[in-house]
Amino acid sequence: MEIIHGILSNAHRQAARVALSFDFPFYGHQLRQIIIATGGFIYMGEITHRMLTATQYVAPLMANFDPSFSKNSTVRYSDNGNLFVVQWDKVRIKDREAAGPFTFQAALHKNGTIVFNYKDIPLPVEEINSTEHPLKVGLSDAFMGYLPTSQLSEAKRRTIYEYHRVAIDTTKIVSGSAFEFTPLPTCLQHTSCDLCLTSNLTSGCGWCNTLQRGWITTAKGMCEDYNTVLPEATMSSFNHSSPDIQTSPPNNGMTENTAIIAGVVAALVLLVALTLLAVYYINTHPTVAPPFYLMQRRTNNYWPSMKFRNQGCHSSYAEVELGGHEKEGFIEAEHCC
Repeated sequence: MEIIHGILSNAHRQAARVALSFDFPFYGHQLRQIIIATGGFIYMGEITHRMLTATQYVAPLMANFDPSFSKNSTVRYSDNGNLFVVQWDKVRIKDREAAGPFTFQAALHKNGTIVFNYKDIPLPVEEINSTEHPLKVGLSDAFMGYLPTSQLSEAKRRTIYEYHRVAIDTTKIVSGSAFEFTPLPTCLQHTSCDLCLTSNLTSGCGWCNTLQRGWITTAKGMCEDYNTVLPEATMSSFNHSSPDIQTSPPNNGMTENTAIIAGVVAALVLLVALTLLAVYYINTHPTVAPPFYLMQRRTNNYWPSMKFRNQGCHSSYAEVELGGHEKEGFIEAEHCC
């Protein structure tokens, strides 16, 4: 059954959350809900904000579409348990309505495959104005971190690090065209340490014993290296009585200066050990707050960051209330394309 979304079909720059009937793997993450936007894209992130166009999207044609312009313009979707399809049907570009209606789809397959279908593209995509709204075609994913704004404040700033993007050549988008994205194996798909470290399908994977899943890492080792439980031999040694040790009478010649020097040396050794431990932790756990803080101040950041502040933005989106699209039910419509 194909469903017309009543609110999105009569709105501009609005987005609505929709539940999936299956787990959809997106960059290795299993998603059970997505957010459909009137602007020709699907937001795939878990945390919503007003700049949904920035990253974490599936965008068959992200542009300044206004479904509210015409009664014939609709945003519709269907879900058969193995395939979820979103269709922007006869939508027009804001302030360029005379250019004609666009009809296109994004199809999410249960196995992770994504397909973009284009039925009607009335004008070259590269001629669409991107001043008032971003113009993007492709995929993107990122992760978000919360960082304190200052040492004296409890407020936190949201920072998104985009680590991958696929952009389609917009000159290739014409009526009747289609693009298919096939997912590659990821470290996150491994369910055991042995599979994670020995699989020929992936490389550069490490095993997170706490989360019980694979992760991308530069560290090399065996499964035993990732196990936080002490070996039996080490644990049993604590249960045996200590061997007899012959002791000599205390040395009365040890001076106070010698004790101070020994304390300083021990403190320096401890400081070096903690520094090495911190460096190792930052490089193997890049998604927690302290490494975020340091990565922001590196001259060669691994990920470009996008900082969100309370300021006006032409491409901001507002998410409709949960359950708001349930009003008066949905309208069943004929299948298109």
